[in-house]
Amino acid sequence: MNENIRDQLVDAERTFEGSPGTIEEGLGVDDAELVQLRRACRLLEVGSNLLDQGYYTVVIESAFVAIERTIQFRLIHDGAMSAAEIISSHRRLYQRGAEIGLYDDAFGEDLAELWNRNRTKTYYRLGIATKEQAEAMYRLAADIHRHLVDMTRVSHECLCRG
Repeated sequence: MNENIRDQLVDAERTFEGSPGTIEEGLGVDDAELVQLRRACRLLEVGSNLLDQGYYTVVIESAFVAIERTIQFRLIHDGAMSAAEIISSHRRLYQRGAEIGLYDDAFGEDLAELWNRNRTKTYYRLGIATKEQAEAMYRLAADIHRHLVDMTRVSHECLCRG
């Protein structure tokens, strides 16, 4: 890699090491569960905007991440996960949601299979994302988000409500 790009890598690394700079709108909260909730809200917002612009691959990506952030929000909110815990496996995150009763085991398995088959296919360019897929994933993510947030005591913190 040329020296300029190496310097850019070092600069990028430094931005993650120092004190925070300008925080993304809506995410300036101290509570870990609310950070996850609001990340999901922001992902849904950008997904909606990009869907209208025809960026189907990014919409599918953001829909999956919004689902996962919403599940993580509920795991923390319900005391089933500490704020410091990291679940790096998509399948395991979906299983944890089923374990605490956010949905049944079959639904959790179906989510994991959807991620495995379809997201992997479009992500690794084995398939090309379509408008229909992006719309379906956006609707699924928005409905899961609404359902899991509406049954909490902090639903008023959801940025989607504004």
